[in-house]
Amino acid sequence: MKNKLLAVLLLAGSSLFAAPAVVVGVGVGVPAPIYAPPVAPVAVMPPAPGPGYAWVGGYWYPAGARWAWRAGYWGRRPYARSYWVAPRYHGNRYYRGYWRR
Repeated sequence: MKNKLLAVLLLAGSSLFAAPAVVVGVGVGVPAPIYAPPVAPVAVMPPAPGPGYAWVGGYWYPAGARWAWRAGYWGRRPYARSYWVAPRYHGNRYYRGYWRR
């Protein structure tokens, strides 16, 4: 009987520390919608500076309420046989580019 009473008291006591957390978010100042980026300009790819480099094509990226152009460049691969996944714009959302193994 004492063991059951002790177990019930332990359970009841530990539930006091597990209080539910309620979070309410309020959005103030909705950012301006970002529309699809402009068409990419045509660029010439210069020769590679050496082995272990991969071409990262130019891309548009959001800079506040406008788009900014990042010109293409040769980037050193962070790991062997990795490749660049270009940034993309899909469903009114911008997804950054990244290196993939």
